[in-house]
Amino acid sequence: MSTAAVTPLSTTDAETLISAARRAAEAAGVTVSVTVLDAGGHLLAFRRDDRAVLISGETSTRKAYTALQLDAPTADLVDLVKPDGPFHSLPTALDRPLLFIAGGIPVHRDGRLIGAIGVGGGAPEQDHGFATAALEELSR
Repeated sequence: MSTAAVTPLSTTDAETLISAARRAAEAAGVTVSVTVLDAGGHLLAFRRDDRAVLISGETSTRKAYTALQLDAPTADLVDLVKPDGPFHSLPTALDRPLLFIAGGIPVHRDGRLIGAIGVGGGAPEQDHGFATAALEELSR
């Protein structure tokens, strides 16, 4: 295991993620909220489009938090919390609610978890796509 320091997610990185996700959403004609959290779950950046539904701010933040805590895209976790799923009680087990709807993705650098992005406001598949586009932009 390497003990080399990994550069944490910066506010510049967070702004890159926000801008890229919003560009992808705008190209699809969707208004969204985008949340970026650092590795400790602290808010680094947030942006809600003027016409995005108000709840999208909360959903984008919970999606990012869920992706960060479980180190997995929320799109990959949806089936796990269904009534017959192995984690069906997880959404209500913690003080801070998790949200198992596509649109949250962990952010890694050099194989280490450094934060997460959450997008809310579109259909779940759209939100996942916007978050994915943002990560692709960050990795350039």
